[in-house]
Amino acid sequence: MPTFSTAAKIRVVITFFIFLSSTCFNIAVLWTISQKYQRKSHIKVLMMNLAAADLLVTFIVMPLDAIWNITVQWYGGDLACRLLMFLKLVAMYSSAFVTVVISVDRQAAILNPLGIGEAKKKNKMMLSIAWTLSVILAVPQLFVFHTVSRATPVQFVQCATLGSFQEHWEETLYNMFTFTCLFLLPLTIMVLCYSRILFEISRKMKKAFSSKEIQLRRSSNNIPKARLRTLKMSIVIVLTFVICWTPYYLLGLWYWFSPEMLTQEQVPPSLSHILFLFGLFNACLDPIIYGLFTIHFRREIQRACRCTGLHRDSDAVSLGTGSFHCSSSVNTHSSGHLKRAGTLNYGSGQCSCHQWFQGLIFIRVCCFVLL
Repeated sequence: MPTFSTAAKIRVVITFFIFLSSTCFNIAVLWTISQKYQRKSHIKVLMMNLAAADLLVTFIVMPLDAIWNITVQWYGGDLACRLLMFLKLVAMYSSAFVTVVISVDRQAAILNPLGIGEAKKKNKMMLSIAWTLSVILAVPQLFVFHTVSRATPVQFVQCATLGSFQEHWEETLYNMFTFTCLFLLPLTIMVLCYSRILFEISRKMKKAFSSKEIQLRRSSNNIPKARLRTLKMSIVIVLTFVICWTPYYLLGLWYWFSPEMLTQEQVPPSLSHILFLFGLFNACLDPIIYGLFTIHFRREIQRACRCTGLHRDSDAVSLGTGSFHCSSSVNTHSSGHLKRAGTLNYGSGQCSCHQWFQGLIFIRVCCFVLL
């Protein structure tokens, strides 16, 4: 009978820290993108959906895994067994499918730059399909999972697929279908998208170098800076998804075709713990990558910190595209106009400093957790 081993205890502790980190990072992404004055570009909408998918993994998969490792057996009943296994797969599907949508979007942006105006509409449709497929493909979980009890030598209840398949090959076929939809198909689409992107970029570069016209070379290399930065970000996001989840799925493949490997202890239990945690870590990396490649994300954090008093200097602070003035007293400008205390100028919009106190609380909690 399984026990709460030392490896499982370490897994629970690490899962807890991944849970806290992923929660802070992904909520920070949603918070910065959802600010009223932020222009909602289609890539920001994609990143909001990716953060939402990662939060599903964070709030469903991580707590479920940690609690289940602690309790060892299942105490939630048959309905919770079916529902949570369904939601777990929905979360994992959505994370993979939204990553695919980002890849397809980047392919369209590079191969058809003039069609950028239609990107928002197409992305909305693709995101709807991604979320719908995530739910539909996870529905079988409601039927194959159920509680299984054993009375001897002691009462033991588990949430499993035992008895749902007449033959072993049927279970293997179902697992292979899930593996294909969850990992193999998304991986294939992402590889095709970025292969086409790299081919198109190399073709343009060859065309530019073969031409003697400097302007042509400049326009070919200039996939504009912002678009190139977004492309790099999406490539890193896809690479982290592949790197984080590939080892775990390969181990799963081995188990599906050779289930006796567990009974014969061909693979140490600690390895499966490590590989699953490595996969969960992907939910933390996505928002970090977004922050590293996005100027306004870092600007938002600085802005919230300064405006709420982490920086006591009330002088104007330049932030690239704009500046803000925030003070506890009335500021007098050289033009003779008075600015109300506690107002914030940024670009074309204004907001009061008290609106950033919530941001300060959130940022300090993040700092406490992560530092």
